[in-house]
Amino acid sequence: MTETAPATDLPTDATSAGLPDTRSLAAPVYLLPGWLNSDPDHWQSLWERQFGDQRVEQADWQWPRRGDWMARLDEVLQQDARLDDTPAVLVAHSLGCQLVASWAEHSQHTHRVAAALLVAPPDTERDDMPPQLHNWRPIRRSRLPFRSLVVVSSNDPFCALERSTAMAADWGAHLVIAGALGHLNAASGLGDWPEGRALLHRIADNRAPW
Repeated sequence: MTETAPATDLPTDATSAGLPDTRSLAAPVYLLPGWLNSDPDHWQSLWERQFGDQRVEQADWQWPRRGDWMARLDEVLQQDARLDDTPAVLVAHSLGCQLVASWAEHSQHTHRVAAALLVAPPDTERDDMPPQLHNWRPIRRSRLPFRSLVVVSSNDPFCALERSTAMAADWGAHLVIAGALGHLNAASGLGDWPEGRALLHRIADNRAPW
């Protein structure tokens, strides 16, 4: 039986989330952007500059082949010797969330990840998805073998709330509904998204409730 974690409201600021938003994590943090990569104003890019989080670069952002992206993530995690002692925390946005789910279902190295923050997973099974994303069907729905937190918007143009809620349940992830913030990207006006950073600290430190 798949455990479904309850949805909660996103804290209004980092202080109310109970953690500062200015410190780096002890664990290595890997950023997994979605299709077309994250632009300079995206919160992932801002975290990269402010906190030194490491972006996983893909060879082809235009036509993302699922197998290639999975292999690249596996390669990066295997090459990082720090993960022998301190497993990584993954921070995925959009298609990066589907990357985590797909990779975790097939990789022999999931022990190198302690937790994942999954933001705005898209519904790649929708009929109106562009052809570049058709090879990301079907969505992988196996329970993730590490702690996970899914953050979604109530009006994401790329995924209905009931679909993202179902994904979170299948993955065994806790669900946070951020409100009506679109695709939770630069266009959402999040800036460096201190609320998200506070949630990252909570999932990384295993500090429930979220």
